[in-house]
Amino acid sequence: MEIKRPLLLISNDDGYLSKGIRCLAEMLSDMGDIIVCAPDDARSGYSCAFSATIPLRLQMREQREGVEIWSCNGTPVDCVKLALSEICPRRPDMVIGGINHGDNASVNAHYSGTMGVTLEGCMKYIPSVAFSLCDHREDADFEPLRPYIRNITAQVLKDGLPQGVCLNVNFPVAPMFQGVKVCRMAPGTWFNEVSKCHHPRGYDYWWMVGHYRNDEPEAEDTDRWALDHGYVAITPTQIDLTAYSAFDLLNSWEL
Repeated sequence: MEIKRPLLLISNDDGYLSKGIRCLAEMLSDMGDIIVCAPDDARSGYSCAFSATIPLRLQMREQREGVEIWSCNGTPVDCVKLALSEICPRRPDMVIGGINHGDNASVNAHYSGTMGVTLEGCMKYIPSVAFSLCDHREDADFEPLRPYIRNITAQVLKDGLPQGVCLNVNFPVAPMFQGVKVCRMAPGTWFNEVSKCHHPRGYDYWWMVGHYRNDEPEAEDTDRWALDHGYVAITPTQIDLTAYSAFDLLNSWEL
């Protein structure tokens, strides 16, 4: 009986032409059959959004042995939903988001389309991982990530992940890393996020910019600390958002 190679579904929020997703597919091409389904252009910040009011289109962009590359005019989550429904010949063994140009540590995970990919896979009970590099440059160097991405992927293919848990993996910018740390999400916030401008034609417009603040900069068990000190940060992330610690408080209310 023929043994099928693992099927890896890859998407991102930087678009199917980004260097990060191309490098990721190349890094894993000998470890399984690859299906890339990614937005036709950048969709950063789309989180878990999906398209409910516009028609979606799929386009085959490239096909070679063991690799298919598709684009979609929708969000990163749209790409995963469409790929699972229309493209994948069987249930993928993993859903992988990335490699993202820019970090998705701390509260950035809530905004990230790359994490949206991974959370969608996780909600479909498929082992899912997001990979991000703290480098926004189009020509970012992803080569130092190779052994870590391959090892993490191999480990997840071998052992799986707990149901409802996916991995948010972030890499600092460095030719070599200090090691790997399993971390919690750093508490932080964005401030001064809106910049108002005045157009010469007489109307106002705004840019979303802002600055990030780590609210526990000395805590050594967070993803932000790990990245700032040259470590690869792995944050296990769960679908269940229930705040169990608040049960006693809410049950004490006279409602």
